Amino acid sequence: MRILYIDMNNSGISGDMFLASLLGLVPDDNSILTELEDLKSYLSGVSKLNIKLVHTERNGIQLNQLQIEIKESKEHRTPKILQKSLNDFLANSKISKQAKNYANNVLNSLIEAESEVHGKLAENIHLHELSSVDTLIDIIGVAIALDKINAFEKDTGIFCSKIPLGGGKVNTKHGILAIPAPATLNIIEKSEFITFGGPIDSELVTPTGAALLANLNPKFLQYLNEMKIKKSIYSTGQKKFKNFPNILRIFYGESEDITYSDLSHPLQKYTEQVAILETDVDDVSGEILGSFISKFEKEKILDIQIFPSITKKNRPAYIIKILCYPEQIFELIEKIVHELGSLGVRFNIFNRVCVNRRFEKKNIEIKENIYEINYKISFIESDKGIEIVNIKPEFDDLKKISELTGLAVRKIRLIALSKIKERYNNF
Repeated sequence: MRILYIDMNNSGISGDMFLASLLGLVPDDNSILTELEDLKSYLSGVSKLNIKLVHTERNGIQLNQLQIEIKESKEHRTPKILQKSLNDFLANSKISKQAKNYANNVLNSLIEAESEVHGKLAENIHLHELSSVDTLIDIIGVAIALDKINAFEKDTGIFCSKIPLGGGKVNTKHGILAIPAPATLNIIEKSEFITFGGPIDSELVTPTGAALLANLNPKFLQYLNEMKIKKSIYSTGQKKFKNFPNILRIFYGESEDITYSDLSHPLQKYTEQVAILETDVDDVSGEILGSFISKFEKEKILDIQIFPSITKKNRPAYIIKILCYPEQIFELIEKIVHELGSLGVRFNIFNRVCVNRRFEKKNIEIKENIYEINYKISFIESDKGIEIVNIKPEFDDLKKISELTGLAVRKIRLIALSKIKERYNNF
């Protein structure tokens, strides 16, 4: 299947930056820009509109960048005006129905975000910065470019990285606001994006950029899956920072490992990447291994396992395996080397499916006394609703109640499960 991977780790995302990247994937970018320049005929107050895709250099890398020259006079155009201009333009465009729907959904996301932030009906809000013609340029341009590369077809998978949100403050028509801007935050809250603050004090995700991405419903991947990369494009926006590259990367290619059925399966959204660290030791005492486990349990690792083995010299040894997140790899390897004196640590990064889980509490009555017990419930959310996978009372609580009541832990567990299951009819 076709793969579009959007890497925002060093950029965030804005409308013009996203469009500049996508134009690098189509053979006829000039025809798209010429078509977009016709927007001045669909939106009153625009007297001049010139759009160019230029090549610039940053950090030694050649980048795509949009240059837009606009002359317009407006008094905070209303959502109705923008929607009419958008649909009048799309009515004369030859793009697919899916692309037209996407463009409308993006604009509606922006309008709804502003409406909810200001607590007003959509028809009563003023869009201020978002009412400029460049908002329509970004929305329609991205829709056309995506349509050209068949991104709306079912056999195309769209993925994205984590998104840096920036920080600090920004001047707006409503005064000085914290970053991310309220409208941007509203859109992100409704998405499944994985975000992080910083790494600089500036706006890295604009409302239009967030809306364009959110309406593609990309799946999160921290690292690129195996794929045959056909083209990689670099782009930048209008901002230039001293200690941040502001370079958006897009990879376009094919993968035989992912199918559309994989993308639509309810378990797909539970995919995450984990790392396995592994080392062999044959000269470490049991006391040191015990101390090692105790220290690593405090590192918020996912799991640790130690297996007995025989080395190539027929000496007894241990295989140590640690399950963690990729961002912990080198910090943990350093601790392994110092704690165990190991000369080498192997590591691999894998995808895993890890379903939802949450911790709950329940009061249960045993021998006329009330005891509080903690339990973990795991479940899968899909279009069919919530499917409970397992309910597991915490062993420490079972053991404590067993000591207080004199009943066996196994019996306490059965009583607890029967009481807990009363809450869940579909278990």
